[in-house]
Amino acid sequence: MTRRPVIAGNWKMNKLQAEAKDLVNDVMAGLKEYDKEKLPVVIVAPVFTSLYVANKALTDCGCGKVRLAAQNCYFENHGAFTGEASVEMLKDAGCEYIIIGHSERRQYFAETDEMVNKKAKAILAEGLIPIICCGESLEQRESGVTDTHIASQIKNALKDLTSEEVAKSIIAYEPIWAIGTGKTCDSTEANRVIAMIRNTVKEVAGAEAADAIRILYGGSVKPETIKEQMAQSDIDGALVGGASLKADSFVKIVEGAMSITYTHHTLTTNLRL
Repeated sequence: MTRRPVIAGNWKMNKLQAEAKDLVNDVMAGLKEYDKEKLPVVIVAPVFTSLYVANKALTDCGCGKVRLAAQNCYFENHGAFTGEASVEMLKDAGCEYIIIGHSERRQYFAETDEMVNKKAKAILAEGLIPIICCGESLEQRESGVTDTHIASQIKNALKDLTSEEVAKSIIAYEPIWAIGTGKTCDSTEANRVIAMIRNTVKEVAGAEAADAIRILYGGSVKPETIKEQMAQSDIDGALVGGASLKADSFVKIVEGAMSITYTHHTLTTNLRL
């Protein structure tokens, strides 16, 4: 199976509404010359308060080249959960994807594997696609437990999902020690870990799901690193942090991915979105 690559920009807690609108428009302008069918799946994930203006900019364009994601959700549909937003609400705001399990959510907001699993189920039940994050700390890597830790995260996140639901999902491997530090995991090692993740998916959901699921690399992704990363056998794209906050660098990452994916992933119009 040929997997359509994904380049997703996680804006984190940045950009006011006017800035978000400008950034979306600038990204779309940067991709104007490219046919939609030849692009990877390009995703932007603004803060909750900017989802409306971002979605309006995308809708007004009508080009369908950039898709909208949320950075988090809650697994209940409605109720007394102050400060939370349900999947149904985010779908209503125009989101097609939702990032869950990011290391910053786990570190600062005590998000657990069980919560990630509940969120994944809620996202899939609404017909959206979860971007499930996993990764190890520097201490875990130096202790030699990277594979064990990440395999456990994946197994717990995918618990009780059908093979079809797993195949629709996206996983993002982000070594925590490389997020926002300027350090990048060696591409060969990143590919090794991602291949291990794919094998874990195979154990949980079968070979077909493992072959279909897109697994991204994240962690100080830059225009200078994307080609080497995308040339690896199991890396299907990138979850981009700081470099997604400027249109020129984000567009260069998309372009860098395209230069490899034409031969490596072979983009066609019938690939999974």
